[in-house]
Amino acid sequence: MNAPAPLQRKPTTVWQMYRSIVGIGAFCALLIVSVYQGTAGRIADNRARFLGNAIEEVLPAAHSTVEVALDANGALVGAAEPADLPAYLAYGDNGELVGAVITARGMGYADNITVLYSYSFELKAIVGHKVLESKETPGLGDKVELEPHFLANFEALDARLNDDGTALANAIVTVKEGEKTEAWQLDGITGATITSDAIGAILNRASGFWLPALERDARDFRPPQSTEE
Repeated sequence: MNAPAPLQRKPTTVWQMYRSIVGIGAFCALLIVSVYQGTAGRIADNRARFLGNAIEEVLPAAHSTVEVALDANGALVGAAEPADLPAYLAYGDNGELVGAVITARGMGYADNITVLYSYSFELKAIVGHKVLESKETPGLGDKVELEPHFLANFEALDARLNDDGTALANAIVTVKEGEKTEAWQLDGITGATITSDAIGAILNRASGFWLPALERDARDFRPPQSTEE
């Protein structure tokens, strides 16, 4: 008896390969979208909680906050939607204005540094500071979050405006460690010079942008009724 002839497979066509690739791609895209939609709410909640804790850390007197923005004329208004780098007015237990909280970003030694800091209308000074995101060299760049003498800069870092209220009276700058002589200077960190210089530049730029409008409009700003975090 003759052995049966072996089955011969038809060669895969280009069209079949194309359909397979497209199908796999569509499945992966659907999977990614499903995972994103399933976790987006949780991620947003975690971010909001983290930001709320950070605000409480840099401005303990804040009981509630309202995110603000600048309109086309530079006037302070309520933010229509959350910003990448938000700014807030902060209110105390009795609804009194207790300060402002600003997020800002700039280039450090290795990558961007994102900071959160608080401003006191009473003292005309930056009174709190926290690094939200940094990829600086561990043990060096993170000194701006740990060094007591550097953190002492933010007990009352002078950020008053000039006489016409259009800009900082004095630029916020970082000086070499131990050489601070003025209230608007940051006492830098030896061994983390670039990172501490970057913090000064970030605060100077963001304060020059936000503080003229905040000082001009914040006291007359009327927040919505629901300002609880």
